[in-house]
Amino acid sequence: MVQKTLYIIRHGQTDLNKQGVIQGRGINSDLNDAGRKQGAAFFNTYQHIAFDKIYISELKRTQQTIQQFIDLGIPYQKLAGLDELAWGIYEGHAATPENRVIFKQVMTDWQEGRLDSKFEGGESPNEVATREKEALDEIMSHPDEKTVLICMHGRAMRLFLCLLTGLPLTKMDEFPHQNVILYKVTYDGSRFEITESNNSEHLQNLPADL
Repeated sequence: MVQKTLYIIRHGQTDLNKQGVIQGRGINSDLNDAGRKQGAAFFNTYQHIAFDKIYISELKRTQQTIQQFIDLGIPYQKLAGLDELAWGIYEGHAATPENRVIFKQVMTDWQEGRLDSKFEGGESPNEVATREKEALDEIMSHPDEKTVLICMHGRAMRLFLCLLTGLPLTKMDEFPHQNVILYKVTYDGSRFEITESNNSEHLQNLPADL
C-alpha cells in the first residue's frame, strides 16, 4: 500500500508578483530578494524533515525557492505538469481596467463550470488538470518516496489540490495562497487529506514589508 506525505508550497516572490504583473507558464522569472528570504525561511523551519524526493515545475522560480534542500543532496525532478497555468496573451502585462473585465468573465466561466474557457494563447483548467494528473501519477508511482516536497505555482496549486481532494475544479478558489505557503497532504493508501492548510507560520518572522 502506497502511503505518502506531500508538502506542497508555492514558489517565492518575484518582482512581477510584487508589481502585480501576470506571470503564468510562459514567464520564466527569477525570485527577488524577498522571494529568496521566503525560501530560506521555509528551509530553516523544515530542513529537519527527511524528504525522500523533491518535485518542481520546469520554471526556475520553483527550483530557486527550494534550492537549499537540493544542496543537501535530496534528489529532485522537474515535471512540466506542475507548471503554472498559461495566461496566454496577458502574460507579462499588468492589470488594467480593460483586462480586468476579461479576467472577471473567464473567472466566472470557471466558477460556473465552463472549464474549457481560456485566454487567447493560454490554457484552460481542464488542460492544466490533464497534465497535473500525469505529474501526480509520476509522483505516486514511487512507493519508496514516503515524504515528498513539491514546489509549484498559485493557480496550478489550487487545481492540484482539487485533484487530490476530489473537489470539482470549480472549487479551486477555496484554496487561498500566498508566496511560499504550505499545504501538507497525507495519503493513507486510499485517499488524500489536507492536514495543514495555507500554513504561513514559517514566514511570521520576516519583515512585514516583504
